Amino acid sequence: MAKKTRNQKSKAKSSKKPSRATSKKLPDQADIKIGIVTARFNGEVTQKLEDGAIEYLESLQNDDIEVLVVKVPGAVEIPLACQALFDMGCAGVIALGAVIRGETSHYDYVCSSVERGVTHLMLSYKKPIGFGVLTTENEEQAMARAGGLHGNKGAEAAQVVVEMIGLLESMKHS
Repeated sequence: MAKKTRNQKSKAKSSKKPSRATSKKLPDQADIKIGIVTARFNGEVTQKLEDGAIEYLESLQNDDIEVLVVKVPGAVEIPLACQALFDMGCAGVIALGAVIRGETSHYDYVCSSVERGVTHLMLSYKKPIGFGVLTTENEEQAMARAGGLHGNKGAEAAQVVVEMIGLLESMKHS
């Protein structure tokens, strides 16, 4: 005999639609801190990513957002700075960097390290990190994603953080 799950039981008792927690804006609370961590390595690219993230946050026209911007030497240092920003009370962090493939396997280790660190922090702190770390084959691809043909991934990472802060807050009240 098949065991009914909680979801199946509730469907049988009620025709009520499930609630959907969605939010594409920040919750209505004062003083939300959002951090931005930008790697200095490949600075021509990362500065454009940072500019895109800041422009997006400014476009929200929300005086209650405090933006904390820090620079780190390279992509590997991004997770540690994200952690420090969470410890300073940030509701979310935007991680920005550019890892461009070279002639050695160093690229693979850097990409893996930063992704693993950022993912671990999100799950540990239960707070969003917008992953705006480009991993490209060449500088041309990186520039195309830093305000060029493929948009600005820094701005997109900022949008992700704002949406996820709102979503997580709305889920608390569902």
